[in-house]
Amino acid sequence: MADIKDPENTILMELKDGTVTIELMPKVAPKHVERMKTLVRAGAYDNVCFHRVIDGFMAQTGDVANGNMEQDFNIRMAGTGGSDHPDLPAEFSKLPHCRGSIGAARSANPDSANSQFFINFSDNDFLNGQYTVYGQVTSGMDIVDAITRGEPPVSPDRMISMKVAADA
Repeated sequence: MADIKDPENTILMELKDGTVTIELMPKVAPKHVERMKTLVRAGAYDNVCFHRVIDGFMAQTGDVANGNMEQDFNIRMAGTGGSDHPDLPAEFSKLPHCRGSIGAARSANPDSANSQFFINFSDNDFLNGQYTVYGQVTSGMDIVDAITRGEPPVSPDRMISMKVAADA
């Protein structure tokens, strides 16, 4: 953990091929960061699938209501839900949706982000200013690149576990 600068704002995401380290940005998007940490600490993201993975674009996950592959899982429902917490207001910034950035997934309403998020495979500048950026993959992007593609994937990958580095 020598490369982790702020363990309280660092997420360790365990995937089938290894650990992805995500540095959260509490000064940029404090509500989104707090929500992710709350859900991580509750174990809500454990076993949740990547339900929308588009080559050259992004990998989307985080449907804690319908995406848990260990609890009455139906891939057709994954991506339609969120958490029991209220939706979050947009926290737009000047940060670009660059490769490895974490963005808040939402509906057409900018203030509808809840638990779902996506990891950008490439620089997706067309998303800038329209979706909240609140984290950045700092190691393990090669593991993210190996996530099974599909909308939805036939055999989706999952987040085996997520932990706040301070708790690991």
